[in-house]
Amino acid sequence: MAVYTEIADDEIDRFVSGYDIGAVLSFKGIAEGVENSNYLVVTETGPYILTLYEKRVDPRDLPFFIGLMEHLARRGLTCPQPVRNRAGEALGTLAGKPAAIVTFLKGMWIRRPRVDHCAAVGTALAELHLAGEGFALTRANALSVGGWRPLFDRSAARGDTVLPGLVAAIREELDVLEGAWPSALPSGVIHADLFPDNVFFLQNRLSGLIDFYFACNDFLAYDAAICLNAWCFEADGALNVTKARALLGGYQKVRPFTEAELAALPLLARGSALRFLLTRLYDWLNVPPGALVAPKDPLEYWRKLRFHQSVADVRAYGIGE
Repeated sequence: MAVYTEIADDEIDRFVSGYDIGAVLSFKGIAEGVENSNYLVVTETGPYILTLYEKRVDPRDLPFFIGLMEHLARRGLTCPQPVRNRAGEALGTLAGKPAAIVTFLKGMWIRRPRVDHCAAVGTALAELHLAGEGFALTRANALSVGGWRPLFDRSAARGDTVLPGLVAAIREELDVLEGAWPSALPSGVIHADLFPDNVFFLQNRLSGLIDFYFACNDFLAYDAAICLNAWCFEADGALNVTKARALLGGYQKVRPFTEAELAALPLLARGSALRFLLTRLYDWLNVPPGALVAPKDPLEYWRKLRFHQSVADVRAYGIGE
């Protein structure tokens, strides 16, 4: 979450007045993340999250995101629910941008995940994949392998200012992944961004998942590879194999990986690391003036990529032995 667009008191009052959630008592920006502008809004009926969708979100995708959250909740997954206004609409316009109000999910995200947190995330991810079955809408993953080179091209001119030699190394990795990327793995709805700040816990029990604005249709195991990178590396850049085993094992208790998925996991982990390296690199080089957002270090994912390049098979992640 982040704040790119400032909202005046009278603007938010007018917007919220179209909903049956009472008058606004307070609101404040949430200055985490890099994608949309988010506010915690407290009304007479309780707290809500107000999201303004910024330019990197295609408004044509919003019905997919809104509908998916409603579908997943009907299938038993705990996630925020869109609040519809008096006209029955989940989407409106605020400060000239598409906007939505969603329910507030209780809990806190974990700054230092333990092994048990990783196991719970693996289980929740598999439950999300099963709950997504039957969702009528589809959305291609614009940040899958076909989108990486165009994204890289937008940063290539200044990439070596972040790390000398980075541009040539990324070009080489793109050549490898574009040539070897799988084409026939089990697919479905994936979250595609299930980082620690998108998973809430209450008293060390997972209480729900948030931020579905990268959700799309892609390989299910690719989503597991994203979580492996997001949850199972320590601050010094080393993979915690115990955490990796717990996360992937928690997933397999709900939805076992196929043999093809297990064989592809090291490559999928490389692709996941490159994807976040590229988006972080672009954001690092292109912070909007005045934005209340701190860009994340792209080199964290360069180090993860380098690790996965050394992996021979899935046993390096603590499973498949």
